[in-house]
Amino acid sequence: MKFRLEQLGKTQTELSKIFGARSRQSEILSGKQKLSLNMIRKLHEVLNIPAESLIGAY
Repeated sequence: MKFRLEQLGKTQTELSKIFGARSRQSEILSGKQKLSLNMIRKLHEVLNIPAESLIGAY
């Protein structure tokens, strides 16, 4: 996710908009919380990250 944000010239604040809270963004990036199906869909739509790569770890 971080790499894709850099590619698009966006900041991590953009993830807060996708996830709905800055604390959730922090928990996901640190691995404390897993992505929900809804989050995976939003990341795929907004950042064009292949859903398969987001699902792969689960």
